[in-house]
Amino acid sequence: MNGSHILVVDDDPAMRDLIGTYFANNGYEVSTAPDGAALKRVLNARPADLIILDLQLARENGLDLMRGISSDSQVPVIIITGQRRDEPDRVVALELGADDYVTKPFSLRELMARARAVLRRSERADGRSREIQQRIRYRFAGFELSVRMRRLTSPHQTLVKLTVGEFNLLTAFLRSPQQILSREQLIAATRMHDEEVFDRSIDVLILRLRRKLETDPSNPQLIRTERGVGYLFQADVEVVR
Repeated sequence: MNGSHILVVDDDPAMRDLIGTYFANNGYEVSTAPDGAALKRVLNARPADLIILDLQLARENGLDLMRGISSDSQVPVIIITGQRRDEPDRVVALELGADDYVTKPFSLRELMARARAVLRRSERADGRSREIQQRIRYRFAGFELSVRMRRLTSPHQTLVKLTVGEFNLLTAFLRSPQQILSREQLIAATRMHDEEVFDRSIDVLILRLRRKLETDPSNPQLIRTERGVGYLFQADVEVVR
């Protein structure tokens, strides 16, 4: 995990230097960027293993950058928000694909712990694909998920991009179709660890997944809510080896 490439995006030079130096001193390779243009230049030169993105940029909308990252790649993202009252921005960022967040003021040790956890989740997802389920594909409702490639194909044969959390959540459902999974089980499957909003984080992931799978996300037919209990994936699932 050490040696992973961390990209820090913040328009505050002092904050960029503080975070970058801390991660570099802990064995990570670090790049920094003050804005979206610099972020793209860094990513074009070398893919990142993790992006740490401050949403409160002076000249750009951090949510727009988050949206662009999610649409262009599957790199994990930790967002930094200014204050606890910025909850709407945090929720939107999670909906757009962010993997975790920290709120200012935060300790560098906490940020490091969260970064390591996100990198572990990403590595485990890749490891499961390579080592445990090399050849497995799941078919359901016209979709096909290749576990090895971490690639979801729609009934129209178009690629559906999934974040690490969405992939882990969908895989958990596909392994246990037509069974009620509790929030605790889904938390374990996605390896989310936010200390304040476990349930809401799962709900955000469910919402994001419904938007990608359901014809009408407001009237879901694949992922059903079992109120007070959890969620049930009610499609027939075929496992292809």
